[in-house]
Amino acid sequence: MELDVVGLSDASQLVYSTLVGLRPSTASEVADACGLRLGTAGRYLSALVKDGLATKAAGRPPRFTAAAPDVAVTELIHERERQLDAARSVVRQLAEKHREARRISDPNIAVELITGHEDISAAVSRLTASARRQLRAFDRPPYVERPGSNLENQRRRQHVGVGHRVIYDRAAVAWPGRLRDDILPSVRIGEEARVREKLPLKLVIADDRWAVIPFSLATGGHSVAYLVHRSPMLAALEALFEAEWERATPVRDTKPPAGGTGGPDADTLALLGLLASGCTDAAIARTQGWSQRTTQRRIQRLMTELGAATRFQAAAQAARRGWLH
Repeated sequence: MELDVVGLSDASQLVYSTLVGLRPSTASEVADACGLRLGTAGRYLSALVKDGLATKAAGRPPRFTAAAPDVAVTELIHERERQLDAARSVVRQLAEKHREARRISDPNIAVELITGHEDISAAVSRLTASARRQLRAFDRPPYVERPGSNLENQRRRQHVGVGHRVIYDRAAVAWPGRLRDDILPSVRIGEEARVREKLPLKLVIADDRWAVIPFSLATGGHSVAYLVHRSPMLAALEALFEAEWERATPVRDTKPPAGGTGGPDADTLALLGLLASGCTDAAIARTQGWSQRTTQRRIQRLMTELGAATRFQAAAQAARRGWLH
């Protein structure tokens, strides 16, 4: 039995594994079974009782019984995991101090490599919390967090004057729940959002001071990221963002105005917003919960109503009528 990973010495393991196979036994009986001196066996038995791995029954002489391994040893494993988590937290704090010290001593360090989901998430959180004027981002799959999980933090940042400009990859708009639960609610609380057919990378820029480029070495999440400090590389990333922003299509709010009458219904507004954002039929169907056939029929009916030959013309005609805002 190998229990040194949970803090038991070889001798403690010997006494415990022996006790597991015995009926309630005295220290003398355990010592004989283990081939140890009585005093030595007694000390280890007392330690096992203290750690919850054995119980001691009153009597003369007292008798010892092993605690059930699936309960007692599992609890020791949980305790060791808690200790390891605490140690990892300390290491992350020390690593952050180490990075800051290196930045102070060598301001020419432009890019840092960050590994691990937790460290990347912490870096992005620090970066977004440090923004004072604006956050700019390229948004594309894959995602680690569920859609909409960051809305409240975004609302607080915007409340204190931090603008948000986000360019979404078309795959992000088509991602299940992303448009309904994240993108459109973000637009409604003040985010400026646009869509591009394809973005080259994921990116978050805080003011003109920091940027994070997360990327994935395996499916299912981000395992590596670059933290870019103020440098020519950061200036290049800012220029890339602004160039893509100019080419991107604005995301329209599809929420019908309160108390509005005479205009299109909510489904039509949603369809117009999705068309204006460049969504495919499949993405529209998935977002709205329609079949592919229903989606195509609604699009054709809308284009006929607006007198449009193309989807772009349909969006333009709707904008002229004030249906998009």
